[in-house]
Amino acid sequence: MTGTIAVIMVFSIPIIAILTTHFQKQNKLKYKMIQGELELEKLKHQNYLIETERMRLELEQMKLDEPQDKIKLG
Repeated sequence: MTGTIAVIMVFSIPIIAILTTHFQKQNKLKYKMIQGELELEKLKHQNYLIETERMRLELEQMKLDEPQDKIKLG
């Protein structure tokens, strides 16, 4: 009985160490993946702001050009 417990104790320590290392590696990979997704979302947001500003400027330019078109047609 005591021998069985000793064998279990001896083998359980390396197994626990292997599992702990595995979970740590998994967490590091998840962290890197989340960082990448966060950076992607930041870039998407910046792109959205740039595109929105560009469209606003184009609309403003169209409004400025519109009276000139009416004068030419009239």
